[in-house]
Amino acid sequence: MASQPLSRVLSRTVSSPLSALRRQSPQLSLRWLSSASRPPMVVLAHHRPTLQRHHQPVTQGRTGVPSNRRTIFIETDTTPNADALKFRPNHPVLPEGFPVSFLEYLTPRSTLQPPYPSPLAAKLLNVDGAVSVFFGSDFITVTKDSDANWAHIKPEIFSLITEAITRGEALVNVIDVRQGKEGAEGAEAEEAVRYNEEDEEVVGMIQELLETRIRPAIQEDGGDIEFRGFENGNVLLKLRGACRTCDSSTVTLKNGIESMLMHYVSSPPLFIHAPAPTPTAGMLSPRC
Repeated sequence: MASQPLSRVLSRTVSSPLSALRRQSPQLSLRWLSSASRPPMVVLAHHRPTLQRHHQPVTQGRTGVPSNRRTIFIETDTTPNADALKFRPNHPVLPEGFPVSFLEYLTPRSTLQPPYPSPLAAKLLNVDGAVSVFFGSDFITVTKDSDANWAHIKPEIFSLITEAITRGEALVNVIDVRQGKEGAEGAEAEEAVRYNEEDEEVVGMIQELLETRIRPAIQEDGGDIEFRGFENGNVLLKLRGACRTCDSSTVTLKNGIESMLMHYVSSPPLFIHAPAPTPTAGMLSPRC
């Protein structure tokens, strides 16, 4: 009779831990799985920067070039102006939505002046023999002195453009001309477009032809054209870029642009006038 209570006691003693273990086991298991699931997540998080670094250039230490910009192609096009070359990088020159469609820098001072100073233009004009820099939306035209040799200038221009793009530098900055007295005085004021209100319809036709038919052709030659006014049948245009100092610009204006405008705008008779190139700084742009 004494052994029976002992066996019951032993049974209770053994079964109690087992039942307690069964009750606690699911909780312990879930807790362990929950905690065990965290390290892989932490490990993955640690690996993410490695993947990002993989997209950054492996040669960053050698070139400092981000992976998505390390391959830069620059094509060179000749222009009708033997002293001007058009450089076309596989990268926008003027940002999308830029306030103007082109820029022209004729002096080192103009590269520093509001509203659109350009560090790259300053460097390009510092190249021995370079006399002007023109920025289109996707190209850069550099004009040299007639005595300079492209064989000496071209490699340095390539290097400066490539370096600026691969480093992610802003090719052009935008500065409010109202910021400070110096900025207001330094800005070159562009003369306003002139025409009478009664000529508004004719002016609209001229501007549409310039935008759709004439400007694209001029831009192919590394320049641009700017409408400056209309007075008594005289269309005032301004040539920029490679066309500004081109020997054939007069022929282009008279035989090409004037003939096209007179064909589409028959009345009144139109005549093309373009001011002679000046050494002053300009910030806008026409062609040869």
